[in-house]
Amino acid sequence: MAETELIFITGGVRSGKSAFAEQQLQSLAKAYQAQRLIYVATGVAFDDEMKKRIARHKLDRKKQKQNWVTVEQPTNLQQLLLMIQKGDVVLWDCVTTWLTNEFYEGFETGICNWQQPLKLTERIAEMKKTILTLRAMQIPLVIVSNEVLDEPISKFTEVKLYQKYLGQLHQWFVQQATTAIEMEYGYAHRWK
Repeated sequence: MAETELIFITGGVRSGKSAFAEQQLQSLAKAYQAQRLIYVATGVAFDDEMKKRIARHKLDRKKQKQNWVTVEQPTNLQQLLLMIQKGDVVLWDCVTTWLTNEFYEGFETGICNWQQPLKLTERIAEMKKTILTLRAMQIPLVIVSNEVLDEPISKFTEVKLYQKYLGQLHQWFVQQATTAIEMEYGYAHRWK
């Protein structure tokens, strides 16, 4: 049996990643005769700009013919396993926002996950296990992330850690992916 698709898409902010990812998922839905298109959203509407972005993304999907099911999952990605069924295709947008959410979980208590490396490592391991479980369930996946690693290594510990974890995650996703794409200016460059 052929390997179930995992398409990893990265690129800069406003590079066209989300729209391209939605097109890819629609193609996968057709190829796999999917019953549901699942959009896993990691954004949290904490300010007006983010509220507008979330509303725009929802409106974009609503305009399409397919029936999108939006799952708000800013952290604890493993909970997704309770919602996904055979016959689904899944778009996860995006890894960078999820990592940021996991990084700062616990902020309100005065100690964030990034300050507890074992806890953050555990969360990342749970996420990887979730992705591997979905692959074992033969769920086609499109995973989006932002390319933020072109900047020099930061002098700030917190930012350095984020860059380290995100770089490692990008490498892992590309290893797992059947296709790896970098978006620039609305154009897709296929690396794998």
